[in-house]
Amino acid sequence: MTDFSKGSALEIERKFLLTRMPENLTSYPHRSIEQGYLAVEGGGVQVRLRRAGEVCSLTYKRGMGNAREEREIALTAEQFAALWPGTEGRRLTKTRYEVPCGERMVEVDVYTGRHEGVVVAEVEFPDEASCRDFIPPDWIGEDVSGAERYSNVVMALS
Repeated sequence: MTDFSKGSALEIERKFLLTRMPENLTSYPHRSIEQGYLAVEGGGVQVRLRRAGEVCSLTYKRGMGNAREEREIALTAEQFAALWPGTEGRRLTKTRYEVPCGERMVEVDVYTGRHEGVVVAEVEFPDEASCRDFIPPDWIGEDVSGAERYSNVVMALS
């Protein structure tokens, strides 16, 4: 979730492994996602392209940890197509399922292609207190927030 209320764009999230798949996963809203990186620099700076169904976007992220700066703009399909070749060799694909969990939405990402078999759950929060206080359902396991192995940018580069 991006918070523009104080002139900043802050994404606060946690990432988890699953102990098992949620029941009836395919019954939840889902979409295929193609993601590629135009630029990756030290300090957690990245410029990402994403196509999720018909929705295309360019996202700038900076920082590391559970809370970091994020700014996203919508792109037309033509703009996306013009930029996509610049992500060659830095891409990943996944299917994202949106699973309600109390007042939160759990995004279950099932990776395809060379990352087949990797499944993670991400949960976004409006503030750091709710991030800390989140109690995951029993099908969510280890918190891997900040673990490089499960970072989308690291996976796209490997």
